Amino acid sequence: MGLLKISKVEISEANDLTNLTIRSKSYWNYGEDQIEAWREELTITEKYISENRLYKLEKEIQLIGFYAYHVVNESDVKLNFLFVEPKYIGMGYGKLLMTDFIKRIESSDCKRIFLDADPNAEQFYEKLGFRTIGQLKSTIKDRFLPIMEFRINQS
Repeated sequence: MGLLKISKVEISEANDLTNLTIRSKSYWNYGEDQIEAWREELTITEKYISENRLYKLEKEIQLIGFYAYHVVNESDVKLNFLFVEPKYIGMGYGKLLMTDFIKRIESSDCKRIFLDADPNAEQFYEKLGFRTIGQLKSTIKDRFLPIMEFRINQS
């Protein structure tokens, strides 16, 4: 896998993250019109970076992927974004990012992680121990996003 590093995202990286997010979402064969309809919610702004917690994975100096989350309350954390550069999807980098994320949350007082998954990613999260607890109506007709949770085992 080469020299890998996970570090905090800098505000100046907003455009790079937005471009990666759009490329990664496009990997799942959503049409150009659908990606355009989602552009605003797929855009990572400097304000978003300053108000949330974002970590990136780099191989040497190349951006491979990132995740973003925020603390909802004393016991809950919500994963807002997890994206990997398309040419690296299926190579273990998403799992590496999620492992880092879960360890980070396990070291806090939070008891639960939740997320709204793209239907294409539901199986990925299930393999990591998440379970589907509900559905969220999508902007695409007759399509629902799995609402998933992961309970932190407090010792």
